[in-house]
Amino acid sequence: MATITPRKNKNGEIISYTIRVYRGYDSNGERLKPYTMTYKPASGLTAKQIERELNRQAVQFEEKCKNGLVGSAASLKLADFAPVYLSAVKETLSPVCFSAYSRVIDTIILPALGHIKLNELKPVHVQQFVKQLAEMPKLKRDGTPDESGEKLSPSTIRRKLAVLQSMLTLATKLGYITTNPAEAKRLTLPKAPRPEIEIFTRQQAAYILQCLKDEDLQFQALIQLAIYTGAREGELVGLKFSDINFNTRKMTISRSAYKLKGEPVKTKAPKSGKARTVTLNASCIELLKQLAQQHLLDEMRLGTAWTGEEWVFTQWNGAIMHPQTPSRQFDKFLKRHYIPHRKFHSLRHTSATLLLYNGTDLKTVQERLGHADFTTTNKYLHLVEQADSEAVDGLEQLLQRRNA
Repeated sequence: MATITPRKNKNGEIISYTIRVYRGYDSNGERLKPYTMTYKPASGLTAKQIERELNRQAVQFEEKCKNGLVGSAASLKLADFAPVYLSAVKETLSPVCFSAYSRVIDTIILPALGHIKLNELKPVHVQQFVKQLAEMPKLKRDGTPDESGEKLSPSTIRRKLAVLQSMLTLATKLGYITTNPAEAKRLTLPKAPRPEIEIFTRQQAAYILQCLKDEDLQFQALIQLAIYTGAREGELVGLKFSDINFNTRKMTISRSAYKLKGEPVKTKAPKSGKARTVTLNASCIELLKQLAQQHLLDEMRLGTAWTGEEWVFTQWNGAIMHPQTPSRQFDKFLKRHYIPHRKFHSLRHTSATLLLYNGTDLKTVQERLGHADFTTTNKYLHLVEQADSEAVDGLEQLLQRRNA
C-alpha cells in the first residue's frame, strides 16, 4: 500500500507530495529502502481535484513498482531485454526460426531501437522503424544487396516487424511495460498482398511423373514421395529406411532435417511436434526398394568411405542429404523439362489439392499432411472449387465446339 506525505514550504503551504511504496526486508532482516516519487499539483486545481489526481498517481506508482517498472528495471533498454526474450522463446521456436529471429534482432532491430528504454518505447519509434525497413534494400541469401535495387517488400517488412512485436508482447506479459507499442492497430503498415498458394495442375503433376523416368533413382523417389505424401522438404530428407514398413506400405514421419550456418545437418521433430504415419502407393514402395538395394551396393563398393546411417536420401557417401538439395535439384529439373517454375513446397500444396479434388475427406488430408488443425487444411478448398469451375467451363467449351 502506498503512503502519501505532504511537503510544505516555510509558510506552511503544501507544495508537493511524496508517495512511498515500501519494499519489505532483505535476507538479513534489514528494511529495504522504499520506492519514492514526488507529485507536484498543477496550479489552479481545487483541493478535490488534487486529492483525486494524487490518489490516481499513488495507485499508478504502486502498480509500476509491483511490475518492476521502478528502479533498475525501469532503465532496462530493449538491447538488455533481447537476451531475456531469446532465452524465453528458444524452446518454443524451431532451430531455423530461432536462428532467423536472432539474426533479425542483432542486425536490424537492436541497431535501430536497442538504445531506447523499454518503458519509453512509443508507437512513434516503431513507426519510424517501419519506415526504415521500407527504405532498406532487398538482400540476397548471402546478405549482400540485390542487384535489382528493389526495396524490401511489404510482406518482408511485416515479417521482420513481427519479431519486434513478439519481443514487446513478452515484455508486456512479464510486466516490463503496460502496453505493447508495436501493436498493429497502433501503426500504419504497408499493405501486403495475400500470398497465393502455388500448385501444379493435374496435367502438370502427371507430366512431372512422366519426366521423372529419365532421372536418377534417388530423385525419382524424392519427387514421387513429395507428390504422393505431401511431406515437407525437411521431413523427406530426414527419412530413414527404418521409417518404412515395406510389408504394410506404411511410412512414419518422425523427424525433419535442418541446417544452420556453420553447423552440420541436424534433425528435429516435425513442425506439428508429432510423428505421423501415411500409407504409400505401390510405385513409391517399389522405388524405395530399388533405392535400398542401390545403397547396399554403394556401401559394398565404398567400404569404409561409406558413412551412412540408413538415410533414404543421401550424398555420395551415404551421409544425410543437405536439406536444401531437393529444392536446387527440383529447380534444375523444371528448367530442363520447360515446366513452369514452382517452389519445391508447391508439391505439398499440390498433393493436398489433388487429394481433396479426388474426394478424400478433409480429416484424412489433415492427418497425411500433419496439420495441427483444420484451419490450415481449409485453405486448399478454394483451389478445389476453382479447379472444379475450370473443369466445367472447359467441358462446356468442348461440347459447344462439337455441336457447332
